[in-house]
Amino acid sequence: MSSRSDTVTPGAAAPGPAALLAAAECVLFDFDGPLCHLFAGRPAVGVAARLAGELRRFGCDPEVADAGAGDPLALLRRVAEQYGDSPTTAHAERCLTAEEVEAAADATPAEHALDLIGALDTGGWKQAVTTNNSPDAVIRFLARFFDRRESAVLPGEHIHGRTSDPGLLKPDPHCLVRALASTRTAATAAVMIGDSPADCLAAAALGVPFIGYAVNERQRRALADVGARRTVRSLRGLVETARQRVQLKEPGVGPLPAGLRG
Repeated sequence: MSSRSDTVTPGAAAPGPAALLAAAECVLFDFDGPLCHLFAGRPAVGVAARLAGELRRFGCDPEVADAGAGDPLALLRRVAEQYGDSPTTAHAERCLTAEEVEAAADATPAEHALDLIGALDTGGWKQAVTTNNSPDAVIRFLARFFDRRESAVLPGEHIHGRTSDPGLLKPDPHCLVRALASTRTAATAAVMIGDSPADCLAAAALGVPFIGYAVNERQRRALADVGARRTVRSLRGLVETARQRVQLKEPGVGPLPAGLRG
């Protein structure tokens, strides 16, 4: 899908997603969604169930352990609300990290995500990952597709994920603050690509322009409900925008190769 079919709230006198990307110096990616389907081969429901079982064995209140409703991050939040900064919360975070790192070994790239990373790198954009998942999972996923010679595309210092404090998960903008600092980018010179209301709210808290990644109408409505004004159903149009910059910089290069497909 080209950027021309990106959606913008009717009547909004605002640049579309392609224009936001073209104007940005740095792209902040959410991880699970825009870059990959983290639990494609290791379903989140099963992860939450294993995490709940481990927490019960650790002595966690069974009602708390079963409060995640199949969502591992929701379970971690609930444990942190109940137990605060405690061994129980730390154990829950370590167990979830282990599950996410294992899932990253089989995670499926989002369609066109790898192309977009490569095109942005070639076009001169800075990039960072801002996620509620473990940074170790992001590193393991990227290592499957980008070798050491390409490590500058998204080096470890630009991967900002979950810390030991679940209270700093998005919609708290903590990971975005760190990403802007590590890339030396002003909030208004960045753009974030995310698929959840928490992503949109975190970006809005800092004044970072936001592009919603919504592959279906349910996602689009959820993003619109928290103020997302620009969404895309596919990353393909953003890939085309990034490649146009390369062609303008180097007119003789012709069409860029397709590269890796997600």
